[in-house]
Amino acid sequence: MRVNWIAMYRLGIAVFTVILFMFIGSISGTVPIGLAAQQDNHQTDQKALPLNMTVILERIYLDGEISQEVIHETCWSMENFWAKYDQWQLTDMDESTFVFRKQVDDISPLLKANGFFGVTENGILTIFNGRPGQSRIIQSFFQIDIKKLESKKQEELIQGIPIKSKDHYVEVLETFKPYSVKIE
Repeated sequence: MRVNWIAMYRLGIAVFTVILFMFIGSISGTVPIGLAAQQDNHQTDQKALPLNMTVILERIYLDGEISQEVIHETCWSMENFWAKYDQWQLTDMDESTFVFRKQVDDISPLLKANGFFGVTENGILTIFNGRPGQSRIIQSFFQIDIKKLESKKQEELIQGIPIKSKDHYVEVLETFKPYSVKIE
């Protein structure tokens, strides 16, 4: 068998050139053409992996109450994720947790369910979680001169005025505002 030394020499140069090209490409950050297709497939696979995220939605209501809703979601596209929460304000984030906030032009569900206007012993117009007396104070507003109120209004405040809507909330505040005591 006769060995063609010129063919072997050319083959050796070709192998050396390919290895050298791969080495230089890895140093400079470029990818050899033969490997580019493999790397593109690998990157495509990575892009398709979903991200598991925790989303915290904070709603701030007119009465100052803040509610939080925690959502665990799987995100396939960040573009869709941002579009989903475009009406919210991003307030905090880390690798996998996003906190969004929104001002709500309404009273909180707590007030609608169990909120009552009343007065404290000092005559301060207050919202209670339940009927005035033994209930927890949610929010205090201003001191009113109870003596200037007609007896029906005094009794309503002592018993508690239920809050069922934003309009009623605003109406009660406006009703008692003229009776507020100016503190000097």
